[in-house]
Amino acid sequence: MQYAPFHYRRLIIWLGRILLGGIFIYAGYSKILLPNKFYWPWPMLRFSVSANLSNFAFQVGSYKMLSPAGVTFVSHVLPFAEIALGLLLLIGWRLRIWAAVASLFLLTFLAAVTRAYIFHMDINCGCFATPEPVSLKKIFEDSSLVLLAVVMTIFAFQEARKPHPWSAAEAPPAKNFA
Repeated sequence: MQYAPFHYRRLIIWLGRILLGGIFIYAGYSKILLPNKFYWPWPMLRFSVSANLSNFAFQVGSYKMLSPAGVTFVSHVLPFAEIALGLLLLIGWRLRIWAAVASLFLLTFLAAVTRAYIFHMDINCGCFATPEPVSLKKIFEDSSLVLLAVVMTIFAFQEARKPHPWSAAEAPPAKNFA
C-alpha cells in the first residue's frame, strides 16, 4: 500500500526545516549585524561587525566553559556556522547530516544554558542580539527546539529508507488473458 505524500513525518520534517532553519539564520545574523547596545553613544561602533563579535565573545566567555582562545574561536566561527546551517536546513540538501548537526548544536546550547542555570550564573543567554537572562523559561525553549531537531532527524532517517511516493515506479498494468 502506497502512503500519502504528505503524512505526519514529512510535515514535521518540513516544519522543522523551516522553523529551525529560520532560527539559526536569525541567530547568526543577529550576532553579526544587529546593532550593539554597549556602544550606543558612538554610532559608528553600533553596526561594527568586530564590535558585535567582541560583544558576543564577552557573552560566550561569561559561561566560563572555554579558554580565552576557545572563546575567541567560538565567537568568530559560531555565527557564520549558524547561518550556513540554517541555509542548509532550508534548502534540504543532505538533510540527514544537517539535521543531526543541528541537533548537536542545540544539545550543546541546552547543556550550556542548563549548566549556567544550575550554577546560578547571572548572565545573558547570548542567543540573539537582545539581552535575555538565563532562566527556566530559556531552558524550556531550548528543550523544545532540541526535541524538534531530534524528532526531525529521526524522521529524516526513516523517510530516507523509503522511496519517495512521487518518484516510485508504478506497477505495470495487469494483462487480461481472458
